[in-house]
This record gives sequence, C-alpha cells and structure tokens, in this order.
Amino acid sequence: MPAVVFDKARFQAAYPEVRASDAQFAMWFTQAESLLDNTDHSIVKKLEEREMLLFLLVRHFAALAERAAQGGLVGRIASATEGSVSVSADMGAVGSNAAWYLQTPYGATYWQLTAKYRRFRYVLGGCYARRR
Repeated sequence: MPAVVFDKARFQAAYPEVRASDAQFAMWFTQAESLLDNTDHSIVKKLEEREMLLFLLVRHFAALAERAAQGGLVGRIASATEGSVSVSADMGAVGSNAAWYLQTPYGATYWQLTAKYRRFRYVLGGCYARRR
C-alpha cells in the first residue's frame, strides 16, 4: 500500500483559510507523519482516511503556529479580568496524551477519530511468551 503524498491543492480546498509557504506545509506534513505512520505498516489502512487524518494534523500544526505568532495562550480560557488585563488558560481534566491535541479543534477531531486505534486489541491465540 503506498503512502499518502501531501497534495497542497486538496489541503487548501479543505482548509482555504490556511496561508503558508511550501516549506511550512512540507515541514508540517513531515511532523504529521511522525505522529501517524504513513507507510505500508500504518494501522490506518484506508488511504483516504489516512490522508484526512494527516490533513487534520497539518491543520493542527498550522493553528498552533498561528496562535504562537499572535502570542496566544495554550489551552482554554479559564479566567479573564479586564482591569489591568489578566487571562489564564488550562487544559481541563484531560490525559497528558490528549492535552496537546485538544489545543485546537483540528487536533481534537484527530484525537476523537483515532480513538478506535488506541483501544486494546485482543490477539487470538494467547500470549506470545507462552508459545516459545
């Protein structure tokens, strides 16, 4: 099974609001591939699904970069005051693995769509160690 190749036109059709250089897109796609295996050994077998998940990760990286460029906070707004301006953010009650993804709607969508791949899988035939 081949790997997904980043198609900038398809990505921008899905996320027209993203403006970035080809180098940024290439870097974000490479980062996405480090989080989701994009080889024959990927747990995500359908190329269409894998492309969608990789696109969500690229959009997540783009959103994080946009937020960082604007001096934004990480997490949801927990409290805000107006006089002398004070804002605090937190991630809420989420696991440490999920926290990074839940910073953007795209990461949260990726996290939810990949939940089926993070579940325990039973392998029929017993324990490998006992078969030796």
